[in-house]
Amino acid sequence: MNTTCPGSLKNMDIFVATEQALLCPHPVEKAERCKTLYASWMAMGQQQRSHAAIDTGQSSIRVLDAPGRPEQPGLVDARGLAKRALGSLEGRVALIHSLAHIEFNAINLALDAVYRFRGLPEKYIEDWLQVASDEGEHFLLLHHRLHSLDSFYGQLPAHDGLWDMARRTDHDVLVRMALVPRILEARGLDVAPPMIDKLRHLKDEQTADILQRIYTDEITHVEIGNRWFRHICEERKLDGTTVFHDLLRGENSAYLRSPYNREARLQAGFNEDELKLIKEMEAEYKAARSSAKSAM
Repeated sequence: MNTTCPGSLKNMDIFVATEQALLCPHPVEKAERCKTLYASWMAMGQQQRSHAAIDTGQSSIRVLDAPGRPEQPGLVDARGLAKRALGSLEGRVALIHSLAHIEFNAINLALDAVYRFRGLPEKYIEDWLQVASDEGEHFLLLHHRLHSLDSFYGQLPAHDGLWDMARRTDHDVLVRMALVPRILEARGLDVAPPMIDKLRHLKDEQTADILQRIYTDEITHVEIGNRWFRHICEERKLDGTTVFHDLLRGENSAYLRSPYNREARLQAGFNEDELKLIKEMEAEYKAARSSAKSAM
């Protein structure tokens, strides 16, 4: 397994390049690699991009139990993570560490979207390379913030929920677009604004500014997911709202938690019918859980 982190797309198709970045176990190198990949892609002419996007068979699509990642942080069940008050330095470090872990996983998810799903328009590749680059920048901002607080990524335990969703959606790009950007990443649109307000109230302007940057970029990332979800539904002659409803049945609705940031979600490409559906599916899931508990 090649875990090096090469620096450009020279003499390499994009699927080989994203595979090598995906398998790179060093977080900072992976983040820098994503920025270089996107810059290299954007510097190409149209003919070069077309050539780079051809699946030459040099990179074989395979099931990945895990992407390249460091030995630390240790991964535990999300319910086992300690709760820390944001008002303390320890609590803010824990928050930043958690966000760094989310951004590191978001890098891997964006890279995997290119590596795994092929035969899509070149714009799809460009969009997800952009997302990977943005997530890389986010991780580096949080990495440096942790160091400024005498901490580092890997010092605290974390959970594997985001990559678990990657495993569950690796069979179909439609399912990936429906459940990762539109559910998991969209969750960040709901929770970020109150978190930013709390940090500013605590006079932690540096961390608040980083979260503001992440929040702004995530609106674009969710919009990219919405756009490609609709593109694939249209290509397969499927009704997007029906598909979304069917995919949210059962345990996938566990990721839905109100209140929702209606303004940001609309800006990110959701429509009113989808926002209504999300609320209905959350209520349906809660009712089913309550009924199951009562029957025990």
